[in-house]
Amino acid sequence: MDLLDTFRAETRAWLEANCPAEMRQPIARDADVCWGGRNVKFTGEAQRLWLERMGARGWTVPEWPREYGGGGLSKDEAKVLASEMRRIKARSPLASFGIWMLGPALLKYGNEEQKREHLPRIARGEIRWCQGYSEPGAGSDLASLRTSAEDMGDHYLVNGQKVWTSYADKADWIFCLVRTDSTAAKHLGISFLLFDMASPGVSTSPIKLISGASPFCQTFFDNVKVPKQNLMGAPGKGWDIAKYLLTHEREMIGDMDAGGQRDSVSQIARRTLGMDAAVLADTGLRTDIVRHEINAWAFALTMERVKDEAKAGQGVGALSSMLKYYGTELNKDRQQLLMSVAGSDGLAWEGPAEGEGDLARGWLRSRANSIEGGTSEINLNIIAKRVLSLPGA
Repeated sequence: MDLLDTFRAETRAWLEANCPAEMRQPIARDADVCWGGRNVKFTGEAQRLWLERMGARGWTVPEWPREYGGGGLSKDEAKVLASEMRRIKARSPLASFGIWMLGPALLKYGNEEQKREHLPRIARGEIRWCQGYSEPGAGSDLASLRTSAEDMGDHYLVNGQKVWTSYADKADWIFCLVRTDSTAAKHLGISFLLFDMASPGVSTSPIKLISGASPFCQTFFDNVKVPKQNLMGAPGKGWDIAKYLLTHEREMIGDMDAGGQRDSVSQIARRTLGMDAAVLADTGLRTDIVRHEINAWAFALTMERVKDEAKAGQGVGALSSMLKYYGTELNKDRQQLLMSVAGSDGLAWEGPAEGEGDLARGWLRSRANSIEGGTSEINLNIIAKRVLSLPGA
């Protein structure tokens, strides 16, 4: 037995002994997802234990260095862990913008003090982060942002507004783009700050969408004092960090069904519609579902290939726009198919049953996937120019 086989056997035994039975079921609703944070509310003891055990082992971020709260696993070991979790249908113990977006940027651009302060708490799910990028006048043209950070000697004084700040009303800290030099070209003079959402002068206002709910907020900064040590990277060099982080955000949005933690459309259709001679009776719907699941499998393999290339030092870069765009379309297609499977029942908005209206709300929510993380139009332009090298107009 080689070292990887030994690791697989040990991992399998540990997961069998430590993953609660309740955490081996598909995620059925948003409340099943654990986001961690100072004010985390667990759905039950099983969810708390699962996060605690995985966090203590560093397996919420298996490839991060151990000194920063990670598991210190190799690429191959991390793939074994992922496959063994899929084998028992184990849920991810933690959903986190800190893991998906800020963590990689901190590892690349943060100083040692910042890494040691923030990364272990991210890995253990102790701090929940949000992203302060878009503004009312700076969405697709993000570099036009106007939120200012005035140098006051030992701190910055931040004033301005962000919009579409996902879960800002629930987050503990924010990673935020601010303008520290108003005289520089718009892509210059931007800096990257980290600060506590409990700081005096920070306020949030949820934005209610057509679905009846929303993770999005408006976020306001009124003379917020941010210590100088919370500046990540050099002053005026925040745009480089922002671009790097965006590649991880787009990859994360594209990889919405990572780990196969939701039932497939075909599984849901079998339960909902029943079978006729072991197949769905509706041939048109059956064809659409098969096409969707073939595309989903092909996309999952593409994601694995791109991740392997990134871990081998080839980077993701503009390919993240391709992943984000196609992942967005797949999720929208999934939501549309689920509505088709449900038929008129999918139109229910509210009722006595738990989860009543979730299908319709999920379908409506999926429309925003085409906007968040860079609009589909912007990402298609990036793909055309930087992936396909097509000539400009």
